[in-house]
Amino acid sequence: MFKQRLELRQQQRLSPQQVQFVRLLELPVVELEDRIKKELEENPALEEGAGEVDNAIDDDSYDDDDYRDDEGDLSLGDYSSEDDIPEYKLAEISNREERREEIPFSSGITMHDYLTEQLGLRDLTDLQKKIGEYIIGNIDSNGYLQRDPDAIADDLIFKAGVDTDAKSIAEVLAVIQDFDPPGVGARNLRECLLIQLSKKQKTPVVQKAVTILRDHFEQFAKKHYDKICKSLEIDEKELKRILKEITSLNPKPGNSLADTSDTTVQVTPDFIVETNNDELTLILNQRGVPDMHISREYLNMLDDYSHNSKNRTAARRDAVQFVKQKLEAAQWFIDSIKQRQETLQRTMQAIILLQKEFFLTGDESRLRPMILKDVARHAGYDITTISRVKNSKYVQTNFGIYPLKFFFSESAQNESGEEISTREVKNIMRRMVDSEDKHNPLRDDELAAMLKEKGYIIARRTVAKYREQLDIPVARLRKEL
Repeated sequence: MFKQRLELRQQQRLSPQQVQFVRLLELPVVELEDRIKKELEENPALEEGAGEVDNAIDDDSYDDDDYRDDEGDLSLGDYSSEDDIPEYKLAEISNREERREEIPFSSGITMHDYLTEQLGLRDLTDLQKKIGEYIIGNIDSNGYLQRDPDAIADDLIFKAGVDTDAKSIAEVLAVIQDFDPPGVGARNLRECLLIQLSKKQKTPVVQKAVTILRDHFEQFAKKHYDKICKSLEIDEKELKRILKEITSLNPKPGNSLADTSDTTVQVTPDFIVETNNDELTLILNQRGVPDMHISREYLNMLDDYSHNSKNRTAARRDAVQFVKQKLEAAQWFIDSIKQRQETLQRTMQAIILLQKEFFLTGDESRLRPMILKDVARHAGYDITTISRVKNSKYVQTNFGIYPLKFFFSESAQNESGEEISTREVKNIMRRMVDSEDKHNPLRDDELAAMLKEKGYIIARRTVAKYREQLDIPVARLRKEL
């Protein structure tokens, strides 16, 4: 049974100006340049260069009542209400943490194009080619097919209307696994390595490598080399030759095309911090951010419309609405750009204040523990604002270019109770692992004991957490013969 009731509740909603500011704040300097160019092209009321106009519209000189009709008042809300933006979008912009991925740059043929080209050279039926194209489309960037034939068969019948079975898909997959680069189309690492070995000359070393991967893969993955030697009745010297053959294979064949590309991505810093006589100077990169002003022609046009009482027709009312809309949109954009620049400036100043020793010396051990809350407190902004600033932004220093994320880390304590950055502890751990005896690698409890000797009181489980964050395998998997 349905019932009607009144409910009063408070809800925060972003205005169109706030939405625009948030979107501009997230952009790095290169993307901002493109965004400004686009706005200048689309809004004739916005012009490049210094101007004398401070405000887009003088509301006192324009009376909406002069253009009232039966449909209601003509106002800003008629064409730029926040109701134009779905509520779920406003909530997403208000609450989400920025997870911007770097835009990949590529040149030449892609892996999928290369595989499709090879598919066309094979003597296959039309059905097999459709199956092959779908399989290739499901191969990930590393060259692996993460779906089994049964799931692909279901997709083909429901999405493409192609009726086939798992056996037919497996046959086409076998053809694709014969393509270049070797190992592409494999469903797991074991299959990938075996495919690559199958293309090599059948020497005794290669044949025994196949045996290890086919029959003793779990022992190989866990580096139980003594068990492998015993099962194959080989000595350690021969096992070394076999392992050398296996480790020469490519575990990610899909990356082989990208590896040969000489395309590089140029990072444009959003900030420049210069050091001179122990004094730090912050420069905001203003590349592509020209002076902008409101079009005097459009202001005069609006003034003419608002003071001319003759011929107030529907067409004239539409013209007034269009002009006012463009003027206010231009003013909002200018204000948003200024607010963005001020926010970036204050945020970076707070980071410099907190990490002054690093900017003066370039020594990573001088980095202080710093989280979003610390910067927000010094800059006077909300944590979500700081999060949007730090993502996809870079700073150029006398010691190199760093992403803003580099300066953020949690805290740890040394034996004197002083707070230090976890980055310092991780760097020490990295050096310990790099210099360890690979025949007898350091366990987590041994790393914890060595850190304690250096004055860092870190629990073994914390060492394990830092090791995982550094992508360092456990001691057993770092062992070498």
